Amino acid sequence: MILPIVAFGHPVLRQKTEKIDREYPDLEVLIENMFETMYHASGVGLAAPQIGLSIRLFIVDGAPMIDRAANEPELKTFQQVFINPEVIEEDGKPWAFEEGCLSIPGLRENVNRKPLITVRYWDREWNERTELLDGLRARIVQHEHDHLEGVLFTDYSSPLKKQLNNGKLQRISRGDIVEDYPMTYHRTPKQKA
Repeated sequence: MILPIVAFGHPVLRQKTEKIDREYPDLEVLIENMFETMYHASGVGLAAPQIGLSIRLFIVDGAPMIDRAANEPELKTFQQVFINPEVIEEDGKPWAFEEGCLSIPGLRENVNRKPLITVRYWDREWNERTELLDGLRARIVQHEHDHLEGVLFTDYSSPLKKQLNNGKLQRISRGDIVEDYPMTYHRTPKQKA
């Protein structure tokens, strides 16, 4: 089932998420729905807060990025589920790359991130794993992990860039946009009919 994606301005995108356990209700169905939602929206990652759930879960599929990174063939098979992930180390000289976000449609910016990370998480079968990721795989995981901490890629912008993007972000938060995928917007009580 395709789920609506939460738009910029919704408080769930700014919350630090909670860990889950094996007993989380209908987890496998949720994971399947997240993949369907991500593919429908042409994304390469989707974090639970982006569908309104403040839990430590995200999914990735790097295959669509292979055209932008021919020197990273491992992206083609980089389809994973990350449950209760922790980035335990980041290393290397930060490098800029253009990022976007399904919760912030139409806005893309260069973000500096370190090229090597070590991440510990539980996979879909509840096996604990620790992996060293590099390049775009590291970047995708860092972006999605940020969602679990209440951080958005726009938070890395300079003060001037934040000011320049403010109008667009306000339009997104009000729902004054047209997207090819379903979205949900936060409305204050005064805005409700």
